[in-house]
Amino acid sequence: MTEPSGGSSTKPRRPVVVPAVALVAATGLGITALLGGFDDRPDPAPPKLGAGQTLDQGQFETQFVESRYSEKKAENEFTKDKRFLDLVFKVTNKTDDAAYVGSPRSSTGGGGGFGQSVLKMTPVIKSQFGPLTFVQSRGATSSILQPGVPSTVIFRYELGPGVKPPTEVSLEVGTFEDNESAVDGTTSWMLASEAGFQDEKASDTVAATVTLPVKQGVAS
Repeated sequence: MTEPSGGSSTKPRRPVVVPAVALVAATGLGITALLGGFDDRPDPAPPKLGAGQTLDQGQFETQFVESRYSEKKAENEFTKDKRFLDLVFKVTNKTDDAAYVGSPRSSTGGGGGFGQSVLKMTPVIKSQFGPLTFVQSRGATSSILQPGVPSTVIFRYELGPGVKPPTEVSLEVGTFEDNESAVDGTTSWMLASEAGFQDEKASDTVAATVTLPVKQGVAS
């Protein structure tokens, strides 16, 4: 007697074996896709600039003119000799509104205006309040960058006793972005920054590194 067609077979089925290597590979592919793919190449280094070169900083266009060392002799017996390291920029305010020269951030924080775009200087000139910053024009000084006017900006660092002037300085420089407020739609210029990872704080974006040899000035 023959068995009816379509009947069940008592022969056990062989299990399908997936190699552990394949499982690991599939898991890795999933994680890689989740994290943005295989392209983990580092971002290119920011461009390197030197004396006389120019950088578009969004709100400003800046030429890095020079760095120079100078000495100022005491005017009388009640004053002391002073020594200075100057950074010289030619800055054009590209907006329709006046802007402040401002200053780099110091050890106590602060900073603002054009000055805050100088993110770091090497070597560090130790000072509680940072450099004296100003626009210099025809013997007069001010703190305002007028729209569309190329202006000579000086960052003046006073060197303390025993501090030797460097032979060159290196700057890390940022740029500005015009950001719109989600609350009232107004816009304001802010330093470009990169988002932090998880709980890390955002960091300012270095747009260029600038190396300036220090010119030796004459005593005055």
